[in-house]
Amino acid sequence: QWINSGGLGTMGFGLPAAMGAKLAFPDQDVACITGDGSIQMMLQELSTMKQYYTPVKIVNLNNGYLGMVRQWQEFFYQKRYSMTYMEALPNFVMLAEAYGHVGMRIEKPGDVEGALREAFAMKDRTVFLDFITDQGENVFPMIPSGGGQNEMLLAERDEMVSTHDEGMVLL
Repeated sequence: QWINSGGLGTMGFGLPAAMGAKLAFPDQDVACITGDGSIQMMLQELSTMKQYYTPVKIVNLNNGYLGMVRQWQEFFYQKRYSMTYMEALPNFVMLAEAYGHVGMRIEKPGDVEGALREAFAMKDRTVFLDFITDQGENVFPMIPSGGGQNEMLLAERDEMVSTHDEGMVLL
């Protein structure tokens, strides 16, 4: 099942939504896919998760930027970046561990699958996976401001993306 806020720009939505999903479906694996800016809106919920035992997997895409804002500035403002770089990020692994959760930092693409398997094997623990990503990496799909679903950008410069059954599987 998939729960989202209707877009990737609702900062702070993911963690409390994942907690609610876990409380509603305690026997299901629940993952919060978030960014380094968004997760900071709700870091205090790491305490709530410990207190009320809501073991979810937090998949943090850490690129050191407010990624969606940076992406908008790249596409629609000729790469005039303003107020999106975050050089004062916390050590998310240490922060998760300070709350009694498991923290993992993943820096190499070859380590992704193993880290996900290890995290999801820990059914009774919240695991914070801090994925260090390229600062210029973008996320898709993306709907331009004022645009409709039929104007969705699927890739860089709106290149068409081919998908197949394997590409449609979520972990």
